[in-house]
Amino acid sequence: MPLVAHHPLPAFEKLRQHGEKVLSLDDALRQDIRELHVGLLNMMPDAALTATEMQFMRLVGSCNQIAQFFVYPFTLPALPRGPESQAYIEHYYKSFDDIRAMGLDALIVTGANVTNPSLDQEPFWEPLKEVMAWAAENVTSVLCSCLATHALVKQLYHIDRQLLPAGKLWGVYNHHVVHKEHPLLRDINTRFDVPHSRFNAVHRDSLEQAGLTILIESATAGVHMAVSPDQFGIVYFQGHPEYDTNSLLKEYKREVTRFYHGERGDYPPCPENYFNDDVLMIVNHYRDELLAARQQAHPMPEFPDEHIEPLLDNTWRDTAKGIVNNWLGLVYEHTDFQARGRRASPSDSSTKP
Repeated sequence: MPLVAHHPLPAFEKLRQHGEKVLSLDDALRQDIRELHVGLLNMMPDAALTATEMQFMRLVGSCNQIAQFFVYPFTLPALPRGPESQAYIEHYYKSFDDIRAMGLDALIVTGANVTNPSLDQEPFWEPLKEVMAWAAENVTSVLCSCLATHALVKQLYHIDRQLLPAGKLWGVYNHHVVHKEHPLLRDINTRFDVPHSRFNAVHRDSLEQAGLTILIESATAGVHMAVSPDQFGIVYFQGHPEYDTNSLLKEYKREVTRFYHGERGDYPPCPENYFNDDVLMIVNHYRDELLAARQQAHPMPEFPDEHIEPLLDNTWRDTAKGIVNNWLGLVYEHTDFQARGRRASPSDSSTKP
């Protein structure tokens, strides 16, 4: 069932333009269909803030459960923001106080950028603890992506992520299902791809010693998906199943640009298992152009996005949709109908004054 455009967040209209079904609030309220209220704690930096909204909202909106999905983006005031993003957040996002007052059925926590040697020195550390303490008592299940997973296993189980000895894990990697009977993996392919983009990892041994159950892993990328000891309260992703087809391309372009401007010393390698032979020909030719331009102090050549994007394959989205569908289906089953019925109506609380 569809997302409900219960306030004027631009992502709803953009999703419509991309072919997603999005109901108006009036149309939703005329239907006698259960609602599921999903919080989206978006901790991503300004450059990825709205793209991350779209990615997770698309996954929620593609769910085939018989429910209407009300998604509420919010963030943490402690995270540094530029003026434009701060204005956007103040206009369109809920505050955590709003979220606590209305209640949620489920919560998604995105990744974040880090700048300190240890996660407990990051500005999101204490506010995230507060959110999770509330969620533990009030939310049916929490789904975490990448850096959020690293932060939460450190907060809850004192597991420190480890720097990967080979450098950044960056690309699209084959994975396999470890726990085939788990309800979160119902009707999921037993082998599929997942994008990763990280310098650090939490490893199987540490997670299992803490009582977590490993559901999906990769011979190259390690653990991708695990669940808390109760098998559902917290779902941990270490990869990025929410990524768009071109997300890694955008990261590659950013790193190439950083190299051209002297912000990194080496020309970035290509993301692994992501570019086909035709794309490799394009990016290698562009690399030669850029190196020549840099040597001669010429302007940076235009990056060939429009030639590359049509050639990229997406080998992970269907599986990601299936897992999120199963997750929300279990939330639907676990949610107490009467408690949710006492929550304020979206028409009363969803639009900021």
